[in-house]
Amino acid sequence: MAEGKEEKIVVIGTHAGEDPDRATLPFVVANAAMAMDVKTTVILQGDAVTLAVKGAGGNIQGIGFPPLKDLMASYFAQGGQILLCTPCIKGRNIAPETLVESASLIAAARVVQECLEAKAVLNY
Repeated sequence: MAEGKEEKIVVIGTHAGEDPDRATLPFVVANAAMAMDVKTTVILQGDAVTLAVKGAGGNIQGIGFPPLKDLMASYFAQGGQILLCTPCIKGRNIAPETLVESASLIAAARVVQECLEAKAVLNY
């Protein structure tokens, strides 16, 4: 880390079960970053917000990757949290009480803030 500044990345996911690889990759990268002591923020937008519903990632597995449910569990076990697009949740009629505990609802301004603070932003 340069001059005491904490390294940070933002990983944005926009896919769910319709594209298992792209649904899985944000959590593969997030786990790797956290293992490297890089502050990691995962933001889910579009269909990806459905992954934050308790039990939703159970049958999703990208080719060559561990199951998504295992990757998400590992990410949360390392203290990871996910930020969810509020309009995306509302538009899909997802009730906030059905979401995993590590999920927080946000709006566009928070996405911009997180990205401006990060050294890198990845989008899947």
